[in-house]
Amino acid sequence: MNTGPLGVAVVGAGVISAEYLRTLSTFPDIRLVAVADLLPERAAAAARAHGVPLAGDLPTVLDEPDVELIVNLTVPAAHAQVAAAALRAGKHVYGEKPFTPTPAEAEKLIAEASERGLLLGGAPDTFLGAGLQSALRAIRAGHIGVPVAATTVVQSLGPESWHPEPGFFYQPGAGPLFDLGPYYLTALVALFGSVARVAATAVRARERRTVGSGPWAGRTFPVDVPTHVSALLDFASGVSANSTFSFDSAHPRIRFEVTGTEGTLAVPDPNTFRGPLRLRANGSEEWRELPVTGRTDGRGLGVVDMARAVRAHEAQAGPAPAPAGHSVPAARPGHPVPAALPGHPVPARAAYDGPGGRAAHEDPTAGAARTAQGSPPGQAAANRASAALACHVLATMTAITQSAATGTFVPLSAQVVPPPPLPDDWDPTAATLTAG
Repeated sequence: MNTGPLGVAVVGAGVISAEYLRTLSTFPDIRLVAVADLLPERAAAAARAHGVPLAGDLPTVLDEPDVELIVNLTVPAAHAQVAAAALRAGKHVYGEKPFTPTPAEAEKLIAEASERGLLLGGAPDTFLGAGLQSALRAIRAGHIGVPVAATTVVQSLGPESWHPEPGFFYQPGAGPLFDLGPYYLTALVALFGSVARVAATAVRARERRTVGSGPWAGRTFPVDVPTHVSALLDFASGVSANSTFSFDSAHPRIRFEVTGTEGTLAVPDPNTFRGPLRLRANGSEEWRELPVTGRTDGRGLGVVDMARAVRAHEAQAGPAPAPAGHSVPAARPGHPVPAALPGHPVPARAAYDGPGGRAAHEDPTAGAARTAQGSPPGQAAANRASAALACHVLATMTAITQSAATGTFVPLSAQVVPPPPLPDDWDPTAATLTAG
């Protein structure tokens, strides 16, 4: 049995890798072993910058026995392929969002990881940061009464003004929904539990876009995904949400508000780990700041949480741990889905379960959701930024895409239990994995 800090390799040395490498290098429970990239010189430069001993291509990193977990930061189209190769090499995998381009690919990965006794995890992990954890505590403490609805908006003119190679943002598996949507949808699921059904519209404003910076500035590239998506979400807990994801607005805007029976909570940007968190009570004309406590280290909190889960599983020496937030079957007569919020009733959804519901519009994401079924209680605690949570968010985005194409509500047939909140004393900079 391995002990001590978990050996980690970062695969994909693009723009986001610098933040991961910076953060992970500060966690004693993580030992950075290698960096891989399609361009060996880029991998070598990233490794030198952060004191990582090994750099090379993917096969080189997968052959390294000290690498136990792969942090997959490749472009979305490569997520499934790289993750599958890592699993076959006996490595645990934590991947950037989206988990995979399609639920079918997610289903295969989850099945293979289960067969091999390996853990999967997926970004975003921003919901583990101080801002969203404080929002979760505020809602559970009853500051807004019973949650009723949420409104989220993220809009801009897209990443081509600042990213030197923005083309992949406009390919399948990206666009504003799959690139930015995971931050907002993961936060919503962490706050309210699983999504039951969605409706949406989507448009593509332009067929080509122009690189705005870097060596390719002025070149155009194709746009193959919707660039403005509006979605309605019904949660199994009874909460509803309306969300907008856009790369078409000259007015940059980020908004995340939760309305309850006693007030409204202005939630921090879910693409960050910080505050502010503000509350406006019914009858008040002023917002007031609520305390924000927790971790603000940055991307990688989910990786260290996963590293500790891996070691806990190895110490237990039993079956692979059930993913935190594991899926459970959809509601059926006599077996209601548990409310994600204490005291919040689960509404009847005739349009979802009854005539004209699932029978008329079968859920295309059911396979992946069923594959993420949890194991019995009593197993080692698992990672909060789990495959099951990432898979439910992927299923939700896929359903949004289908709804925009068909003009119908699309149900999600499996539910997910939101990950448990972090303990107040959770500290990623503490050395909890010691060699023995």
